[in-house]
Amino acid sequence: MSTHLHRRAVVADAHNDLLMAVAARPPERWGGFFRERWLPQLLAGGVGIQVLPVFVDDQYRPEGALRQTLRMIECAYVLAEANAERVALCRTGAEIDAALAGGRIALVLALESAPGVDASVELFSTLYRLGVRIASIAHWGRTPLADGSREDATGSRLTAPGVRAVREMERLGMLFDISHLGASGVEHVLELATRPLIATHSSARALRDHHRNLTDDQIRGVAGTGGVVCVNFVPDFLTDDPAKVSADRIVDHIEHIADVAGIEHVGLGPDFVREVIADVTPPCCENLDDEDPLFDFPGLEGPAGLPLVTEALERRGLPEEDVLRVLGGNVRRLLGACLR
Repeated sequence: MSTHLHRRAVVADAHNDLLMAVAARPPERWGGFFRERWLPQLLAGGVGIQVLPVFVDDQYRPEGALRQTLRMIECAYVLAEANAERVALCRTGAEIDAALAGGRIALVLALESAPGVDASVELFSTLYRLGVRIASIAHWGRTPLADGSREDATGSRLTAPGVRAVREMERLGMLFDISHLGASGVEHVLELATRPLIATHSSARALRDHHRNLTDDQIRGVAGTGGVVCVNFVPDFLTDDPAKVSADRIVDHIEHIADVAGIEHVGLGPDFVREVIADVTPPCCENLDDEDPLFDFPGLEGPAGLPLVTEALERRGLPEEDVLRVLGGNVRRLLGACLR
């Protein structure tokens, strides 16, 4: 298949934990490690907009969570400054447009589950000042703000601080990310939201009944706010049969979300977990279990494989305009409208 259409696209990846991998190095290596390890992949994959989640691993929680959050934000600034000819850390839609016009990758900071904030909701304002523009308030388990999807059996809605967090993010102009949020929490956020929502890395539950995926009603709810659902590539969220893992299976989820909510409400949130784990697992770090079906996705382990998704979309017969929307046009539109 031709890569012409992929080269034309503004490819937006709404979730890549590469910042974890870079921040695991000594600070003097941040700029160089990103340039050597991750920048070539982003360029090979044609990535134009890269959301950088700040994910704080368990070893830092709870006492060191805010310190590690700030350290990772500093890491993002350092790697951007060290590679200023190729990337730019962006706070507004206008800055994203300027980066793209200058041939640079637009980097956008996000918080994943916000453990450094917990119930101190006023810190969202501090983190906004530091450049964070997207945030979620739960991961797998329980936080002072909400329950993650692995706690769905509790039926929990947002806590009082969680409700304040939604209001504060809307006041600031920070995009609320529902990925990882428990089902009852998603319903609560949909009741509260007055601005567009994003699911940075969630797939369709109708195709794979996994708690990390969104139901059709939830997908319609996000679309109803003007938001975007970005499909997660983690094999375990795409299918219960590892033999069926392929770029075509990703397109199945893309098409389902488009059928449910409209093509203008679907994007990409690959969540390239395998590569990040390889970068942060001692001894750095090639001894992963190659048979692990959760992460084993031949050809799509990292950003360089993204043209395979474009090829699969073309094979499926989607019009060029729709392919361009899915690859990044929808996320670019959302960020342009909401980040000011």
